[in-house]
Amino acid sequence: MKKLIVALLTGAMVLSLAACGGGSGAAGGAAPADSGAGSTGAAAPAAAASGDVVRIGVFEPSTGDSASGGKKEALGMQYANKLQPTVEAGGKTYQVELVYADNGSSSDKAPSAASELIGKDVSLVLGSYGSGVSMAGGPKFEEAGLAAIGVTCTNPNVTAGNDYYFRICFLDNFQADVLANFAMDKFSAKKAYCLGENGNEYDQGLIAFFKQVFEGAGGTVISDSFPTNNSDFTSYLNKAKSEGVDVIFTPVSIAYAKQIMEQAASLDIQIPFLGSDTLDDNMVLEATKGTNLQLFVSTFYQEGGNEEFDKGIKEYINGDNAALTANGGNDTISAVTAMGYDAYFVALEAIKAAGGPDKAAIKGAIGGVTYEGVSGSIAFDPVGDAVRDTAYIKTADTENGAWAFEKVQSGSGN
Repeated sequence: MKKLIVALLTGAMVLSLAACGGGSGAAGGAAPADSGAGSTGAAAPAAAASGDVVRIGVFEPSTGDSASGGKKEALGMQYANKLQPTVEAGGKTYQVELVYADNGSSSDKAPSAASELIGKDVSLVLGSYGSGVSMAGGPKFEEAGLAAIGVTCTNPNVTAGNDYYFRICFLDNFQADVLANFAMDKFSAKKAYCLGENGNEYDQGLIAFFKQVFEGAGGTVISDSFPTNNSDFTSYLNKAKSEGVDVIFTPVSIAYAKQIMEQAASLDIQIPFLGSDTLDDNMVLEATKGTNLQLFVSTFYQEGGNEEFDKGIKEYINGDNAALTANGGNDTISAVTAMGYDAYFVALEAIKAAGGPDKAAIKGAIGGVTYEGVSGSIAFDPVGDAVRDTAYIKTADTENGAWAFEKVQSGSGN
């Protein structure tokens, strides 16, 4: 079935690559062995016998353009591991170890990072932030018979054609559909300007999907691409302004988004900006603080969605200097952190269902896992994709330097 899906995607879709860590996974926690996603209970888990260990690979960028997102995604896994450092499976209690490999935010480096995890005898893999690296590392995992659960890698082709890759996030075609409908619902938009990095398949894929939906509803789209390593966006922003567009859609990396927001503020651009999940980052948020910018992003979770999780992760971040640094120096909760947290518990459910750390048994069990996470209900379709039909839309509160909830939006515009 996956071979059929990949053939269909090749003919019908433009590839999109990205979203969508380092640090230490602390052991020693306080949640029951079967605790739910938001649990921070105080019952101590059973101690694992010496040698009873299950290793989970963390395939995330801790360097490169996507390092900020990768570190925040891994942060959720580390917090979850602190709360629940053991798992009971097949009548045994296993200590859960997080094993890290930095994919460097690069498709060139991702295969070696994947091989590194394979060589460290992990039973399954979580990650990555970034579909490009996920797709580059995916064949290595498949060759090794090792299952991977993508956390925020939104490109449809991460899972298509690879029986060993699953994911818990929505897909780019759905995300673009959500944002196009939001633009029409919120702003009655008829004309949109789209800006992405030239050759970046994540940016260009999302723009292609957005254009298809927006133009299909009768709108007009003007698109431009900037060269890699560009740092001056003045001409692009001025063009959007002179064209009289109703919205600007720029699904770019965190680093580019930060520069675009800063330069848009200096040009006093009053046009609403729409961003994909990569813009849901406190570095981008900081760039809008004290400005008149309007920024709306689609994402997987909004602070306030689960009070217990929010309280616990903030305490964890503020109580650990390394965690605080990984989170960008403040305790704003990123959606990717919530997703990393959920992915860890989905992994534990797969290990339980498999009866232990055998990687073949875990691969066979993942598809049947269902879980109520802090980001919502998690289940898998036959391709290995998450069954999700809504996304959070949030906006930058430029006065207070915080994200504010806007609405939950489906692709149908409801």
